[in-house]
Amino acid sequence: MDSSVQLPETEKDQISIPNRPENTNAPGGLAVEEKTWDDKQSSDHRSISESVSVQLEGDDEEPPIPQSFQRTNSPPVMQRNKNAAYGKVGDDGIHKMHRFSLYETNTRFYLIGGDLMDRHFRVLKIDRTSAPGQLNIFEDDIVYDKLEMNQLLNAIDDGNKHNGGLKLKCSSWGILGFIRFTEAYYMILITKKAHVAMIGGHYIYQVDGTELVPITTGASSRFMRDRNPEESRFLGILNNLDLTRSFYFSYSYNITRTLQHNIIREREALAMGKKSSGHDFNSMFVWNQYLLEPALKAIKSTYDWCLPITHGFVDQSSLDIFGRQIYITLIARRSRFFAGARFLKRGANDLGYVANDVETEQIVSEEMTTSLHAPGPRLYANPMYTSYVQHRGSIPLHWTQDNTGLSPKPDIDLNLVDPFYSAAAMHFDNLFERYGSPVFVLNLIKSRERTPRETKLLHEYQRALQYLNQSLPKEQKIQYKAFDMSRAAKTRGSDVIGELEVISEDILQQTGFFHNGDSQFDTPHVQNGVARTNCTDCLDRTNAAQFVIGKKALGRQLQALGIIEGNTVEYDTDAVNIFTHMYHDHGDTIAIQYGGSHLVNTMATYRKINAWQSHSRDMVESFKRYYQNSFLDAQRQEAYNLFLGNYIFVQGQPMLWDLTTDYYLHHSDPRSWANKGRKHYIHWYTPSFIAPRVLPSVKKPQQELIERGVMHFDDYYLEYYRPRAISSFRKIFSFTMNSTLRYLPKQSQRTGPFDMSPFRVRKVATTIETPDSPEKKPPRKGVKIVIPHSDEEAVQHVPVQHSHTSGSTSPMKQSILRETTVSFPELEPTESSQSFTTFQFAERAQWTFKQFHSNSLNPSVAPLELKEYQRYVSHPLNLPLVTTTDVPDDQISLTFRNYEEQLSSYEDFLVVPENPLDITEEDGNKKRYKAYRQWLRGKSLFKQSKIDPEYRNEAARKGSSNNSSSALEV
Repeated sequence: MDSSVQLPETEKDQISIPNRPENTNAPGGLAVEEKTWDDKQSSDHRSISESVSVQLEGDDEEPPIPQSFQRTNSPPVMQRNKNAAYGKVGDDGIHKMHRFSLYETNTRFYLIGGDLMDRHFRVLKIDRTSAPGQLNIFEDDIVYDKLEMNQLLNAIDDGNKHNGGLKLKCSSWGILGFIRFTEAYYMILITKKAHVAMIGGHYIYQVDGTELVPITTGASSRFMRDRNPEESRFLGILNNLDLTRSFYFSYSYNITRTLQHNIIREREALAMGKKSSGHDFNSMFVWNQYLLEPALKAIKSTYDWCLPITHGFVDQSSLDIFGRQIYITLIARRSRFFAGARFLKRGANDLGYVANDVETEQIVSEEMTTSLHAPGPRLYANPMYTSYVQHRGSIPLHWTQDNTGLSPKPDIDLNLVDPFYSAAAMHFDNLFERYGSPVFVLNLIKSRERTPRETKLLHEYQRALQYLNQSLPKEQKIQYKAFDMSRAAKTRGSDVIGELEVISEDILQQTGFFHNGDSQFDTPHVQNGVARTNCTDCLDRTNAAQFVIGKKALGRQLQALGIIEGNTVEYDTDAVNIFTHMYHDHGDTIAIQYGGSHLVNTMATYRKINAWQSHSRDMVESFKRYYQNSFLDAQRQEAYNLFLGNYIFVQGQPMLWDLTTDYYLHHSDPRSWANKGRKHYIHWYTPSFIAPRVLPSVKKPQQELIERGVMHFDDYYLEYYRPRAISSFRKIFSFTMNSTLRYLPKQSQRTGPFDMSPFRVRKVATTIETPDSPEKKPPRKGVKIVIPHSDEEAVQHVPVQHSHTSGSTSPMKQSILRETTVSFPELEPTESSQSFTTFQFAERAQWTFKQFHSNSLNPSVAPLELKEYQRYVSHPLNLPLVTTTDVPDDQISLTFRNYEEQLSSYEDFLVVPENPLDITEEDGNKKRYKAYRQWLRGKSLFKQSKIDPEYRNEAARKGSSNNSSSALEV
């Protein structure tokens, strides 16, 4: 049959579409409906206009629910366009797929993947008639254009008319993987997503919707007839894990690795002449690794169809600095090893993986050029990107807590005492592999308890680190710092945040941070080592400590970008306020994932801001955490074990819900110990892991690659700028993210010139005002305490007035407790006087024994005190006790004048009896003994007020008794 298309003579040379051989992937004997070329063009135009109109109806730049492939009627035969950019997978110029449409027939699934430009499409064919327990997937190597994809789908539809044809099942953004419980396989699809961050033009998305599609459920399948009765129960357990909360993915950016690792690896690949480094996902943070294992066996280009997802937290905010846009990105990655609920997963397993292992990375960047590349072209050398990484995790010892007794604080048990600390050794060796050396351990558990609980872990942890440090070189030893944060927070006058600031400074000086760039033009440097923070749960205290460390790193990152002059940012500024909100959400999310409730103690608790409100909130969250841990954690743990592949159904083995413990699901099989050699007890670390990280130099690519442009290496341009999409600033993610502009008051609320800088300290009143209340009470005024002190003390204490310049530093760290201080207008402090808040005044009063001893042996008098003493000794005290005007006015103070005017009332004070402490009957009529006389009658000294109800009742009784007695006399 002649399969050519009749075209005008003028178009034959320009558009030559030769006959294409029959597609081996499509069913044979297909009847294709005829359609002219003009109809095809008009139908394509309609499909594009319809897609654009649908897109404009949404509020976002890209709709959260994907659109399906727009099918149209096709020309009579399968034809191939000569001018296509490429023909097969692997050809130069292949683009990533972003949208997927799932079609189904009676016997097969057809997954159609398309790129952002709707120009190139690929097909994945899944057999629905496979035997139970088998997954039969065929990947088509041919890359189709839109016309050819229409032809293919219409051909498949016509070939299956007698079985119902081709139907659209759903649309998705990608595949999470395949899972099998008893027999049949299920395919999990991402059906809804949302933008949460952007790094170098690469978007990071949150999973907002999923769909579980059974595969082997066709008409010829025995799954529905011979279905295992336990299948539905497995499905119910899996539903306890909400995949629409805190799961993230990206099409073009490796979110399982840090920014420093990604850039170093890409530079190394370019130095070797490669286009890219390939897929280098960190298996520890790929939560759907178990779901991807069937796809890795069946699909050649697995990651073109399946998306690795991470679990944790991602947030991004912007700092508006007089037109310069600075992005702060916070990424938390939870480890999938030894994962679970709070009391069910404690300490470490025998492989060195700890519970609640979270890697937190903060990226501060100025995306002036959007991509990670610098002009030149200098690939992956943009100097406007910085990052800092820190780590939290449970104490790497074998310890547990039994919560079966419904106790809010179960006892801590050290189950296994290992003299060689094998689990801790493997854990720290893994930290060396991920972050390098040194590792700074910040331990925040309690150091003194009446009943030892946390102190058991404290002493055992110290012994473990002492043993491990014996083998390490001096420069790479594990740095250890213990700080009882809970006790310090409850001690009056202690500055918890100030102490953490000092520790953070020491950490940053040792580890540094990552700053990208080219050594020929910039001063790049990398981060070597990491700060490992822990408390008992690694939630409340740990999050506050990580915030202080992150704030210290934020100042250095902003300085590296040329934003501020110094390396510190002050509290109560817009920049730190928005950073605080991000870390608060970060801590809340991790606390919900591990503990079941929000943070119990927030930064407001440790900064002692709104103490009463935060105390009530902490009580509510404590009760929610107690309820979650006691009644719901077992269900969550079963869902974790099923989703992560810790439990795999085997015929004849116990069911998941019949297991008394999941100990052997998270520890290695004892039967495998015989085939493995023991690790060295002394040389427990890998020497190559502690070698310093080095940023490879930037090498200019070959001229051939330069001519192809950046799109040859990185297609971020299509995802971020979306050339064919109609959008507005109101819908673009960069303009809708949270910003410091939210803290700026409205124009109508400004009373004078307002400093727009996000680094300006803004005093916040301690009283909270509700804007909708009809009667607003003025804020309660404080008092400025003016006390004399020495010049030496004046140097040590810094005024409360904060400077808006970020680079200003002080010899002594200020307290960050918010205190509103208002000075009295009539008081004029001298030059050497100093204002102090209540907290600072209490801090001065707490002298140590050494300070008291030193001041006792070496007494000193301040200049102001000396001046006051000289005025006191020179005061005219020998004044005559008579009213006269002979004494000059300059020798008589106002105080003595008042005494002279009321001299008669003070004459009795001059008469001193023989026994001055004795009170006689003659003294009873004196006014100053009235209170004593009332006390002798049995009345309290504190109930003499006329507004006191008891006083009024007594007066009323006396009045009524007097009236009644007078009436009787009448």
